[in-house]
Amino acid sequence: MALRLTEQPSLYDHLETKSVAELIRDINAEDKKVPLAIEKVLPDIERMISAIEAKIRAGGRMFYLGCGTGGKLAVLDILEVPNTYGVDPEIMQCVLAGGVENLVLDLEEAEDDIEEGWRTLRDKHHVTPNDIVVGISASGCTPYVLASLKACKEHGIPTASICNNPDSPISAFADYPIEVITGPEFITGSTRMKSGTTQKLLCDMISTTLMCRLGRVEGSRMVNANLINNKVIDRLTRTMVERHPGMTYEECEALIKKYGGLKKAEEHLDK
Repeated sequence: MALRLTEQPSLYDHLETKSVAELIRDINAEDKKVPLAIEKVLPDIERMISAIEAKIRAGGRMFYLGCGTGGKLAVLDILEVPNTYGVDPEIMQCVLAGGVENLVLDLEEAEDDIEEGWRTLRDKHHVTPNDIVVGISASGCTPYVLASLKACKEHGIPTASICNNPDSPISAFADYPIEVITGPEFITGSTRMKSGTTQKLLCDMISTTLMCRLGRVEGSRMVNANLINNKVIDRLTRTMVERHPGMTYEECEALIKKYGGLKKAEEHLDK
């Protein structure tokens, strides 16, 4: 069987002999390839996000499903969305091999479990064809992700995939496959590097685009953010002052705190 692109030898050698300056220069040169590779598949990404948006608007949910670096990055994306955009955490969720609750334990062996992913989707989340599942696998053949997407397809549940190898097995079980071809890793087989950067950029792209499309952003401002700390309160207050020039900072801050958010404060003003 041909060696997958993400497992092929690095374009660099004798790394242990290189200086700090040489290493960071070469790593940076490889990192630059990621956004260019993503640019080549923007139409595929558009189709995937449009499908996710349609499901959410119809009352469905999106699930990331993964393990290793990709799964962890998806968890981080999911954790930040509810507070940043003030949305119900149910609409975007993550199924991680070994369990989201065990994120810091790094249960890499769980990626070989071909039963857990589908069992979690079915028994814990009660996934239905109204939802959509996005599998993440740098190699495109991680057993946990592959088996889960296959089960989803068998049960009529829409699927998407993100990987870094061409013609990967995971794509065969995805209605919306994304293959971002970034070449061999700087450290041979270390897919936490360019592949991980791909996954981080795509998670950002997916969640941010969805939140903009679902009306959780106005202008370029996070006007629905939850009041989680003083930094966010200050940001929302400054935004409200800009939107209501006749009001002072103190007046805006007081209303935001009283009503629990910028949009709620503005709704009070409209009454």
